[in-house]
Amino acid sequence: MDERTRAYVASGVIVGVFLLVQLGALALVEPFKGAGYQAVENPRNPANSLVYVAFVLVMTGVMLAIIRFDVDWLLRLLLVGTAAYVGLFVLRVLVPPVVVVPVAGVGLNALAWLGGALVGLALWFHPEWYVVDAAGMLMGAGAAALFGISFGILPALILLVGLAVYDAISVYGTEHMLTLASGVMEMKLPIVLVVPLSLSYSYLDAGVPDAVDDEANAAGAPADSTGEGDAARPTEQTDAADPVDREALFIGLGDAVIPTVLVTSAAFFAPASVPTVDLLGIPATLPAVTAMVGTTAGLVVLLWMVLKGRAHAGLPLLNGGTIAGYLVGALASGLTLAQATGLAPYL
Repeated sequence: MDERTRAYVASGVIVGVFLLVQLGALALVEPFKGAGYQAVENPRNPANSLVYVAFVLVMTGVMLAIIRFDVDWLLRLLLVGTAAYVGLFVLRVLVPPVVVVPVAGVGLNALAWLGGALVGLALWFHPEWYVVDAAGMLMGAGAAALFGISFGILPALILLVGLAVYDAISVYGTEHMLTLASGVMEMKLPIVLVVPLSLSYSYLDAGVPDAVDDEANAAGAPADSTGEGDAARPTEQTDAADPVDREALFIGLGDAVIPTVLVTSAAFFAPASVPTVDLLGIPATLPAVTAMVGTTAGLVVLLWMVLKGRAHAGLPLLNGGTIAGYLVGALASGLTLAQATGLAPYL
């Protein structure tokens, strides 16, 4: 199998992983609802989205500061701990409480807690690509379901638009997202999905992908008016290399999670009049299904651009496709545009 064919196969695997995250999130909607996991009292309040976007900005600044001051262990502890915690949320609704341990008057599902701890330990001591991917899919489905049942349609739409704009600015404008991506990939943190192009690939032994590393270096390099300085050379190297001559494909976990928030929100908050579809035994509303189709369309375009050899902002395409797909399904279900966007109560 030649390099280009392997790249196409890996791209197909990424599409499959995205679908698994979305199906997993849809499957968790009802269990999370029954467990009382909804994070806010009024999920239809648009301010919820603004608070979350502000939180993302603050956390991005914190992570960049940690990378800048070379306190790698702190960032690893933060993200690995988050992965284990979200994994625990998922396992608590999936694993029967066969073994219950009383702690401070509360019965804990011992197997679920053990599973969450194993997720954290595996990521800390052996963050190979299959460990990172398995934990990422578990965490991605759980996080998307948590946010999906906590964000009504309007807050979810605001969230997707706001983060798409921020992603574009941070990649093409300030370029600090490239610096962040380079830093977290060096530390093998569980916020990327990794699909190898060969059986011999090891994420533990691999460096940062050239397209990310070169552009991150260029973003931090001083300007050179002659075009012959350090800032110019990475782009020349990237353009000269064969874009499919790489060891693995990478995509941010957030690129899978954020669009899926709208998918799960569309499944959870849709009016009873909206038709439902059976997806491999998982009930989903028509707008949720068409939102998934839109995500997939945006992902295919994004992967086509990535295979040209440059890092790109994922959320503008992914969120745009998801929103477009959702609106098509909502309008086809008989909802008005005001109802579909969640604006009806304000008009």
